[in-house]
Amino acid sequence: MSQQDWAQAALQSFDEVVRGTEGFRSREGQRHMAEQVARTFSAAALGKPQEEGAAGPAPAPVIAVIQAGTGVGKSLAYCVPAITLALARSTRVLISTATVALQEQLVNKDLPALAGRLPQPFKFALAKGRGRYVCKLKLERLAGTGGAGAGGSGDDDDDLFAEEEAALRASRPRQETEARIAFYGALAQALGKGLWDGDRDSLDAPPEPEMWLPVAAEGASCTGKHCPAFSQCTYYDKRKELVGAQVIVANHDLLLSSLGARVLPELDNCLLVLDEAHHLPATALGQFAGEMDLSRLQWIDRLASRGLRIGALVEVSEIADIPRHSAQLLQHLQGLARQVMDLYGEALRGQKDTWGPARVRVPRGELPEALLAPLGQVAHHAAGFLDVLRAIAKALRAEMRDKPAEARRLSTLYAQMGMLAPRLEEVHATAQLLLQDAPEGAAPAAKWFTLATDGDYIVVKAHASPILPGATLRHHLWGAVRGAVLTSATLTSCGQFDFFLREAGLNGLHEEGAATTLEVPSPFDYAAQGTLVAVATRADPKQAAAFTAEMVQALLQDLAQVAHGALVLFTSREQMRLAVEALPARLASRVLVQNTLPRAQLLKRHRERVADGEPSIIFGMQSFGEGLDLPGALCESVFITKLPFAPPDDPVGEARAEWLRGVGRDPFSELVVPATAMRLAQWAGRAIRTEDDRARVYCYDRRLTQTAYGQRLMNGLPPFAVERRAAGAAVPG
Repeated sequence: MSQQDWAQAALQSFDEVVRGTEGFRSREGQRHMAEQVARTFSAAALGKPQEEGAAGPAPAPVIAVIQAGTGVGKSLAYCVPAITLALARSTRVLISTATVALQEQLVNKDLPALAGRLPQPFKFALAKGRGRYVCKLKLERLAGTGGAGAGGSGDDDDDLFAEEEAALRASRPRQETEARIAFYGALAQALGKGLWDGDRDSLDAPPEPEMWLPVAAEGASCTGKHCPAFSQCTYYDKRKELVGAQVIVANHDLLLSSLGARVLPELDNCLLVLDEAHHLPATALGQFAGEMDLSRLQWIDRLASRGLRIGALVEVSEIADIPRHSAQLLQHLQGLARQVMDLYGEALRGQKDTWGPARVRVPRGELPEALLAPLGQVAHHAAGFLDVLRAIAKALRAEMRDKPAEARRLSTLYAQMGMLAPRLEEVHATAQLLLQDAPEGAAPAAKWFTLATDGDYIVVKAHASPILPGATLRHHLWGAVRGAVLTSATLTSCGQFDFFLREAGLNGLHEEGAATTLEVPSPFDYAAQGTLVAVATRADPKQAAAFTAEMVQALLQDLAQVAHGALVLFTSREQMRLAVEALPARLASRVLVQNTLPRAQLLKRHRERVADGEPSIIFGMQSFGEGLDLPGALCESVFITKLPFAPPDDPVGEARAEWLRGVGRDPFSELVVPATAMRLAQWAGRAIRTEDDRARVYCYDRRLTQTAYGQRLMNGLPPFAVERRAAGAAVPG
């Protein structure tokens, strides 16, 4: 079939699904989006070059960036044409979202419903990082139910958790240790009886990370098919489901962390959909950043000891290098910590009132000369140590293959090294990034050091991160992609796609015509359904104390008028605390404050109150400003206490702003305003969720209507009717 035939067939399939769905009516914007998706994926050149040994660059990707306003129905608009085309082209669809929650919505709700409507059957599967699944061997050991070599009466030398358990018992109160062992025992029992499937997310109350990590199925400690528990492994059972699925639903973290690892379909031979794509740039920065602890280094001796013992058992001659590499690595990391404290200790210790660890950023990413030599030695000896560990791992895998009867013992040995090896890999990667010098004109990496306390310990860490997510995504992702659709309700900023295209690394492809943009407006009549109430305080919002006091009084006046559900969004914990303290008793009984209850319980109580005809007001911050769906009476008013500026006050943002100023550009206009516009649009978007909603959005920051950049922010908001009012003015009854 030709590209045009494929696209027409995909669109026809979409039309048939819409017609065949009872109570569903065609939406012009949704069909327009489906048409763009069909056109994009039918034009993608998939697969390897046909000619054997063909050289030259890969075909240019075909990418569509689609902003689909609230109510468009974007999931159906991308799923139907993408799946139809994948089946026609004998390929697969990879859908990546920002969160596990949206993954599960697609897999448990949207895709099952669609499978019954498309004429050709298809299978779908959920892909999550392996760390979200339990390792049966680790769980058995910690629960005290394993066999020899995995927690029974086996040789202590082969005991996977002997050192970890001893440290656990020494550092924790007996009652807490017993509670943890009981927790692991309950998990093992539920898993053995088939009452739990081994997925962390399916537990009634997902455990805290420090409880889960010791039993997580991390790749470094996994021997795969050589493991004696392989046939009952939850992670590999889920992997088998991926093999036969035409549609795989992953998340951005997994997508970026597994590039080149063959965990997901190869990007040059699948159709890629990135939903909630506005999260992709931040995910990319986090994925390719690094940190290393310069203080707590006992693991180096433990890893060396394990490497020597296990390497001797499998007769690896390279283990002779371990004592030198481990000793030198430890010496230079300790030396690096001393140098950092000599250079930055006074500044770090002087930060008494900071939230989180004290930190000092290195200007322009140019490390002092005194740090370069120890860092170079750290990188060198970490690399040498890693080479030896890889040789041992290779020898262990060969032994497992040749001696299946000893698989359990050998798997335990493999896991002993694998539990600590990722720390060494992180040290190596971070040291390399810290040593990296940016080419002329390129943006340098952000580099900084932190100081914190952990009980009686002072912890010094070194950090490094790229500062331009677009450059990172161009290098790691877009070169491998052939066909992709990026979509979200908020991809434009101040009414333009430019900011997102830069952040996502697509600006060059857009200029070349390989990436196109499409804005599909919401079907809602915002001017009739919603009103933006711009409240002007006398105090300048930059004068925090005076502004907050005046804003809180105006807010309380407006909250008294709330008849059903409302959401108040704050820009700081302190601002929210002051508002809570100012609540009169009559209002306090109506308010539910973020973090006083688990999110699910808080939202449940809010829904129950509104259903019973009672007023209910949620006080929240950024995480409640996005992804919260409270239609109808559940949220008839949204109160934005202050413009949600995202100032570049983290080390990566500071480094980026510094670089922009250094090359003659304005970080406020180029970075802060566009990022704030996207966040403000998300916050305001909590108000109108259906075509029947009626809501008011209040903003108490006078800069929205009284500054030039405020007008840019207004351009990115839905076209609400606008009311202007002075703070303290009488509120219409």
